[in-house]
Amino acid sequence: MEIKVINKAGQETGRTVTLNEQIFGIEPSDHAIYLDVKQYMANKRQGTHSAKERGEVSYSTRKIKKQKGTGGARAGSIKSPVFRGGGRVFGPRPRNYGFKLNKKVKVLARISALSYKAKEDAIVVLEDFTFDAPKTREMVAISNNLKITDKKSLFVLPEENKNIYLSSRNLQGISVVTASDINTYQILNAKKLIVLESSVSKLEELLTI
Repeated sequence: MEIKVINKAGQETGRTVTLNEQIFGIEPSDHAIYLDVKQYMANKRQGTHSAKERGEVSYSTRKIKKQKGTGGARAGSIKSPVFRGGGRVFGPRPRNYGFKLNKKVKVLARISALSYKAKEDAIVVLEDFTFDAPKTREMVAISNNLKITDKKSLFVLPEENKNIYLSSRNLQGISVVTASDINTYQILNAKKLIVLESSVSKLEELLTI
């Protein structure tokens, strides 16, 4: 698959990049995508939820009324779940929601997500660029030139670039990630994938099974 390389001004450079069919042109696996996104979302959960059961509620332990002769059901403790303020039955406990997922499944999920974006013509290959200092105005100009202002966009960098990250941090709808840190959720959540020219070979190197 041939894609034209464009520059920061949104103009064609005259160069093209060939996207590897094994990375950007496979038959996507929806189940692998489901598992990878499920793990990503599970890992984001804090799992600190907790509720007090009857053994932890701070109340008196005396018997609240006599056993017989009241005309009502027996009641031995105000901590009982049937009373207001009592302990909760099988309440939530702190736990870790994460689970293991094989590396090959995660790679397949990322490749599948990239293949979906390629089929949707949602991948833009951008000429490598950098900033001498953080400049949000220049990042806004680039998004305007690429006509992605009103779309969720993910910039894929070959390596970490602090100035580009800081320039985009305050812009709604624009995210920046390195090729080594990209995940399935980020790919699918973006309407446009802005891949820097050097990032193409980096992705192919990282995602080759």
